[in-house]
Amino acid sequence: MKKRAISILLTGAMLASAAAVPVLAEEAESGEQTVVRVQSWNPGEDAYRYEMIEMFEAEHPDIKIEYTYMPYTDHVEKLKVDLSAGDAADVFGVQTGAMYQEFRDFEEDLTPYLTEKYGEDWKSNYNDYAMSLLQGEDGNYYAVPLGLSYAGYCWANMKYFNQYDLKVPTNYEELKAVCQTFRDNGEYPLVIGAKDSWINIDTWINIAADINPEKVYSAIEGETPFTDEDLVQSFAIWQNCFKDGIFQDGALGVGMYTDSTDMYQKEGSVPMILNGSWALGAYMDGDERSQAVYNGEDSDHEMFLIDWNGDGKIAPVAEAIDVSFAMNNQSEVKEAAWTFLDWMQSKGADFLINGHLQYMPARNDMELNVEGLNEDGMANLNYAVEQGKTNVGGYREMAYAELKEVIINELTELALENVTPEEAAEIIEAASQAQER
Repeated sequence: MKKRAISILLTGAMLASAAAVPVLAEEAESGEQTVVRVQSWNPGEDAYRYEMIEMFEAEHPDIKIEYTYMPYTDHVEKLKVDLSAGDAADVFGVQTGAMYQEFRDFEEDLTPYLTEKYGEDWKSNYNDYAMSLLQGEDGNYYAVPLGLSYAGYCWANMKYFNQYDLKVPTNYEELKAVCQTFRDNGEYPLVIGAKDSWINIDTWINIAADINPEKVYSAIEGETPFTDEDLVQSFAIWQNCFKDGIFQDGALGVGMYTDSTDMYQKEGSVPMILNGSWALGAYMDGDERSQAVYNGEDSDHEMFLIDWNGDGKIAPVAEAIDVSFAMNNQSEVKEAAWTFLDWMQSKGADFLINGHLQYMPARNDMELNVEGLNEDGMANLNYAVEQGKTNVGGYREMAYAELKEVIINELTELALENVTPEEAAEIIEAASQAQER
């Protein structure tokens, strides 16, 4: 049985109170606006988010949206406090995996809403993989997806490659040589904001899935030991990226957003960066610096995947729902909250995907038709779409918080060379055996 609510302290009274909330609480009186509070890390602070909310409110003048953006970690911590206190947002963003499980006791079952709106066959509107990540143990659905994303990519600013007469690397040894050439010329190598655990997990899974995707995912599920030689090799390659100078010096002290991403996306000052398919949105960024980097006369960028273990096959990407929206089952404005949530996973998602290229579609009935994308951006979008169709190794976000935390810690210890790959594997395996699933 999966372990839930692992870090939220609940009292019997709180649970009883949550269970007592009616299916549709009383809305604001006729003629008044109903206020729906929304909190998420995604969509972010960009100007288009305000435009999106204005679109919704224009279509629904009886509803006012109070949207609170918070960085992911802050968002999760605030939800823990506010949900326990009965004062959380009516709609909140969730990430599939550990977070989605953690807040289950406060997530409204959306299955009846979806069935009433779209009929018994409503699931056919969605990507099968996305819905498999959102289906609860009871067969019900407690969130709806806004869009899909794919992790594991490297990004190259080709002006640097052309300047030093280099080709985009296809395997680890070529990557090592390219990074050394950049270092020799005073440039950054491959940039990673390793202060942020999510990019470390993404990169390690990409390495491990290149070696053997079945083993890494069966290990996460407790079926294969992390001490397996293929998984030990993945830890060794991760460690070597620091030892061999592939990642920039001081990477563990630098975050991804916005420390690292600004260097690549706004300054154009680094040749390569690790980031996912969501970074395609930089082509649509209204910031003048991003426009110069991505839409200038000589702009040329290339997404690529690495063959980490040198077996002739590039690594597969990891698929995830970028963000899903859940409804607080303690909300007193559920009808209005559902109206907004439903709009977000249809018109709102279309606005974010085709208007600003934030995700890939999670709905089968949504056509990918991005407006205003230049030729370079379209080539990279097509590459990402093709990899998403033909080269997916598995899911991005694991469901086991305790195991994930130990992996995060050991990846840092490996980067610091405080442990060997074999020692890290032993520690992670012990945590895996202790993990409730």
